[in-house]
Amino acid sequence: MILKLAMLEGVSLWAAICGAILVWTTPVTDWWTDGAIALAKALAISLCCVVSFYYNDLYDLRIVRTFGEFAARLFNAFGVTFILLAVLYTMFPAIRISSQPFLGSLFIILAIVLSLRTVLYVVVRRKPFLERVLFLGTTPLAATLVREIQSQPYLGYEIVGVIDNAVPAGFPLADRLRGPLDHLGKILEELRPHRTIVALAERRARLPVRELLEARVRGCIVEDGVNVYERLTGKLAIETLTPSSLIFSPDFKKAGLDLAAGRIISLLVSVVGMIVLSPLLFLVAILIKLDSRGPVFFVQERVGIAAKRFNLIKFRTMHLVDAPQSEWVCDNTERITRVGKWLRKFRLDELPQFFNVIQGDMNLIGPRPHPVSNYELFIENIPYYSLRAVVRPGITGWAQVRYGYANNLDEETEKMRYDLYYIKHLSIRFDLRILFDTVKTVLFGSHSVEADRRAAAATQIPTGRSLEAAK
Repeated sequence: MILKLAMLEGVSLWAAICGAILVWTTPVTDWWTDGAIALAKALAISLCCVVSFYYNDLYDLRIVRTFGEFAARLFNAFGVTFILLAVLYTMFPAIRISSQPFLGSLFIILAIVLSLRTVLYVVVRRKPFLERVLFLGTTPLAATLVREIQSQPYLGYEIVGVIDNAVPAGFPLADRLRGPLDHLGKILEELRPHRTIVALAERRARLPVRELLEARVRGCIVEDGVNVYERLTGKLAIETLTPSSLIFSPDFKKAGLDLAAGRIISLLVSVVGMIVLSPLLFLVAILIKLDSRGPVFFVQERVGIAAKRFNLIKFRTMHLVDAPQSEWVCDNTERITRVGKWLRKFRLDELPQFFNVIQGDMNLIGPRPHPVSNYELFIENIPYYSLRAVVRPGITGWAQVRYGYANNLDEETEKMRYDLYYIKHLSIRFDLRILFDTVKTVLFGSHSVEADRRAAAATQIPTGRSLEAAK
């Protein structure tokens, strides 16, 4: 959704601004030359707008939920756009445009963006445009999916009913129970849903195959609730996974080109990063020494690819202690130094791991490597934990940008869902998305950790036995 919206607005802005520049460039003596210049100038403005909108969360519809919230953030985004343009014009004076077409472009940008968002927030969410969704089952998985859909109105879904023989206490939308499974054919005929989500308990014995097949032939989309959960949340429901589903899934077989390209990009970025950021690394080292006693770097044995051990290097962010301490962040809050607080907020303490990438122990993107001291605990208590070792760990990863730090076993299990999703969908495009999100955190010190935990608490899929009923 983010990529589609960004591409739609970016292309629309680029085409409109290019036309405006050509209109103000009168007379046009050479269409090839003037057209190429107009294309470059329009590209600069539209690209700055898209980048600014992205880093102000204007494409994250879970944050900017209403048109009013979008309008409030839009002015801040324009401020960032002007800064980016000023930097760009300083570096490339040839793409600068005069004041008259520039002001005209601003009005065009406002008109296009406000029009598109009006359609998105107002028109598309009207009842005639909503996709009618019917749920089969009242399992914990179904309840989680209902809450997910309710928290994401931009999906354009309208839940028209729930079908099951009984509704457990506390199930959302219990008033929309349409009847038992025996009446599925009649209910489908009456409601005519566009999409049916199957989240039944004991599915093999209860699945009404004939009725669902007939609905599918009539054009209704029939989806497995586990797959819907993955699509809506960006993580896997590991309690519902079976070894056979992982073995026969084509998604877990990674193309050699993706793995090789990821490794090459990681090496290039790490080498360039070590060189370009060397003044910053030197400054951080000085601040650490001035702020507290102890070494500049924190070195800890971690578990990497194929469960091999390696020494991970970070900037030290905590005061030294004589006795062994807990690995959980929440147990060490009082030990974090003044400089360490800021290093953690902007993830600058991870920068020395460029050296680990160059050594071959890590990649730029991947699951975060865990301390050796926690390895046995995790492999005994977190389902499919050993699958993390099939790829190189990363400086940043999908679980890091979506969830942040974990403070107990339950939270590590939650992060494992994101790690498995990353391994399943690993690709260069996915790595680039994670990298962009990480840059946002580094530049703006995003408080996504707390926000994601609140969201996870509200929509977290049940664990253990309660989810077994959703298989």
